[in-house]
Amino acid sequence: MIMPKRDIRLNDKLHRRVADEYRQRGFTSASAFIRAAIENELGGRGEDLSQAEARIAASLERQGREIRRLATALHAHFAMTDTLAKVILLCVPEPPSDVYDQAKARAKARYERFLKSVAFSMKGDSRAALLELVQNGD
Repeated sequence: MIMPKRDIRLNDKLHRRVADEYRQRGFTSASAFIRAAIENELGGRGEDLSQAEARIAASLERQGREIRRLATALHAHFAMTDTLAKVILLCVPEPPSDVYDQAKARAKARYERFLKSVAFSMKGDSRAALLELVQNGD
């Protein structure tokens, strides 16, 4: 097959880069490297970008679904906690005024033990953050 000849001029810096790259990538000549670069630029690269964009879009969509799922779970936890607090406040009577301070001190100690128990059941950075809060409260 006879190929039409094209002459191109390269500055010294680009000429050195082409010479280094074609040897490093295993091309037989600088011309072969330049032909491959032109073909990649004209045809293959646009498809590669479209495929990469599609993969990125799919990843973002998956992350969005996961965030929405976690947000729903978080709202459910807040609703359950709010309902539990209302039931406790409605059903548990306040202590008499003569033992109020003593009951408050015992409740604070129970609360700190509760927070430590929650922290130990957690994993990773959340656990460390909660433990730090508990320790700073002492």
